[in-house]
Amino acid sequence: MNRQYRVGMIGVGLMGHGIATNILRAGHALRFLDHPGNQPVDDLLDAGASRHASAREVAEGAEVIILCVTGTPQIESVLFDTDGVLDGLPAGAIVIDCSTAIPSSTEAIAKKVNAAGGRFLDAAMTRTPKEAAEGRLNLIVGAPEELFAEVRPLLESFSEHITHGGPVSSGHKLKLLHNYVSLGFTAVLAEATAASRQAGIDDDAFLEVLGNGGGGGVVLERLRPFIKAADPSGFRFSLSNSLKDVGYYNAMAGDVGASHQVAGAIEALYRQVDDQGEGDRLVPELIQLLGKR
Repeated sequence: MNRQYRVGMIGVGLMGHGIATNILRAGHALRFLDHPGNQPVDDLLDAGASRHASAREVAEGAEVIILCVTGTPQIESVLFDTDGVLDGLPAGAIVIDCSTAIPSSTEAIAKKVNAAGGRFLDAAMTRTPKEAAEGRLNLIVGAPEELFAEVRPLLESFSEHITHGGPVSSGHKLKLLHNYVSLGFTAVLAEATAASRQAGIDDDAFLEVLGNGGGGGVVLERLRPFIKAADPSGFRFSLSNSLKDVGYYNAMAGDVGASHQVAGAIEALYRQVDDQGEGDRLVPELIQLLGKR
């Protein structure tokens, strides 16, 4: 029988709520940080979870602390600010960062967690809130082999596919590579769709040609409902988060000396729509925004 953990969660938003639900279903105890960004939590409380006012309190009663927040500034804040996780971290406790982050920061964070007597791994997520609720996330893990083997049964409670990418920060590196490709394809397809319409091409013909050729794939299928019926629900990810992730990718590429000329142009596109006040819009709506130019 798999070990049952006392789990603390920081970040019960669109993705974190699904993770929390599945952790409870697997029989683990759960405590979480009360935060305005959480999804409604009555179902978690009804299932036995407890709500706490500070990250320190969450950490004090946990053997594993899972972070599922927006990005690097939020991770650093929740860990290191007064009344943060490190103020209450028990000796030997494990911090699992499921957020999207700049890998150089991840490496520095891991050293600080280890120095405080804890253990750290990054377990970046792909897929959507729908799969999170179903316990079918893809996880990309950066961790020492022994620690990865120890926590894998817990990770399996809320994921379908788990890839061990290598040492700490490998998960975040691979997540940025994945998101750059996904959001880069999205930007190209959004521009092409807007151009297709402005050129007088029928949407169905456009979709048929791309789907039967080099444009087919996951991104096309996520954007298809918006192209056909203005339904953005196939890709529930905001344009501001897209800007963040492509920006993080460019930071990583710069850190390792990799070429990122195309990525720079894609970041500029997302930054432009964000600067226009459209950052809260969902990714498929980029098609509509580009069509207004």
